[in-house]
This record gives sequence, structure tokens and C-alpha cells, in this order.
Amino acid sequence: MSGAATRLAVLIPCHNEAVAITRVIAGFRAALPDADVFVYDNNSTDDTVAQARAAGARIGFETLQGKGHVVRRMFADIEADIYVLVDGDDTYDPAAAPGLVRLLREGRLDMVTATRVMQHSAAYRRGHRTGNTVLSGLVARLFGARVTDMLSGYRVFSRRFVKSFPALSAGFETETEFTVHALQLAMPVGELPAPYRQRMAGSASKLRTVADGLRILRLILMLVKDERPLPFFTICGVILLLFGLALGIPVVLEFLRIGLVPRLPTAIVAAAVVALAFLSFACGLILDSVGRGRREMKRLAYLAIPAPQ
Repeated sequence: MSGAATRLAVLIPCHNEAVAITRVIAGFRAALPDADVFVYDNNSTDDTVAQARAAGARIGFETLQGKGHVVRRMFADIEADIYVLVDGDDTYDPAAAPGLVRLLREGRLDMVTATRVMQHSAAYRRGHRTGNTVLSGLVARLFGARVTDMLSGYRVFSRRFVKSFPALSAGFETETEFTVHALQLAMPVGELPAPYRQRMAGSASKLRTVADGLRILRLILMLVKDERPLPFFTICGVILLLFGLALGIPVVLEFLRIGLVPRLPTAIVAAAVVALAFLSFACGLILDSVGRGRREMKRLAYLAIPAPQ
């Protein structure tokens, strides 16, 4: 893809970021002067839209509340060759964008993640750091260790990635979905360190450490069930089998000793739990075949989009 032909878009999802949005837009217009800057507002009650329009951004709207909904709308609406997605709170450095874009283009990658380098201890709260480490480690173990900052809100994508991304999440768990989508399809990805600074005065984080962390963990479990059904249902089957054996073995031993089954309800429950265990194993085998077909279809949808030249 020649530089002159490249369509570059900066995507900024926003909700009540009037204090920061002008500076964010100015920073990206300076760092990427050839890019179109899009701000999609998500039910702001302050002057975010007016400030963004005055700063020269192209404005869009999404009324369904949540970052995932905004990302879905932006990816569907906007046509470009390279997409820069960044939060509108001015915590990410626009000056890092040219390096991220260059890495994507030169490496012919599909996703480049800006791994956060703290400039101030208060910029990245301890709970967020711990949650990011735990969740990133869990995803790395389940899907592959190629993305170290899974929850970074600063990424660059190819058109192939954007137009093949299913975008099913509603909130901040969309970053997890980015990572798993790339890892599942074995896309070429990269990372580059970028400064991460403290929010401007008057700007508050929408990320709720515990609530959103639990939502992300739930999404990871659902993705494991959908994308790794055989190990998921095998683990469930093993747990059920152990529980059933713990209930049933004393009943069997008692029957062998006295020739009677005085605890008939326990015997019935144990037999039912063991049957569920084997049913879980069977579900894992069946869904593993179905999941393989789904991955093949997603891969074909990805390959149907022309690669950058």
C-alpha cells in the first residue's frame, strides 16, 4: 500500500470528556496530519460534542451506552485502511501514533497495541494494574502470550482486522475481545511502549475496577467456553465426576458390605452426577468440532478482505 493511497482514521469514543477532547484532537491532528479524526459521542451531558466539532473532528453518535457499542458503530461506519483507536481522556500520548502506524505498515501487521508506560504513579491505579496483570496472564495462558497489555485503550488496526471483528461486547471488555480475536485467528500482531499519563483535572475514569474486572473475567470464561470447548467441558466433567464418585463410592462400599442400599437418594444423585459428567465430555467433543468450523469461517471472512500492499 503506497503512502499516498493510505486512508488513515483516528477513532475516539467519548463520554463526558469536554475537558480533554480538544487537546486530544489537536494532538492527533499534529501527530497524524493526513488522518481523518472521528469522535463518536456516547450520550455525553457536557460540551464534549461542541468542543470536538470546534476542534475540527468529524462527529458521530451512539446511543447504546458502553464503549463496546461505540466501537461497534465506529468500525461499521468508518472506511479506512488503517485505524487508530484511542480513548478520549488524554491519558495516551498522540506523539506515539506515528510509530504505531509505522510498525503496523512495515510489519504488515493487523494489530499494534500501545503498552502503557506510566509517567506518574497516580495515572494507573494499583487495582487497575493488578487486574490487568491477572487478566492478561489468564488470556496469555489460554490463547497465547503475544499481547502483554490486554486492556490498553490505544491500538492501531488494519482494515482486515476491523472489518472481520465481530464486536459483540458492550463495555470495556471490548479490549479483551480485540486480543482474543487476533490470537484466535493467529493474526500478525505487535506492541510498542507508549507513555501513559494522569488524567486532566476534572476528568474521571469510567472504568470501575471491580465491576468491570468481573465483566471482563466473565467474558474470558465465555470466550473459553466458545473457543476452547473441549478443555472447558472436560474440566467441568472432571469436577462432576469427582463429585459423583465422592457421593457414590461410600454407597457402593456399603452395598458390598451388607448387600443393601440404605441411602437410595444418595445413590440416585451420585448416578445422575456421573451421567452429567459423561454428558459434559460428550458436549465438549461435539462443540469442539462446531468451534473448529466457526474458526474456519472467521478465518475465511478475514482472508476475504484484501491485505495491505
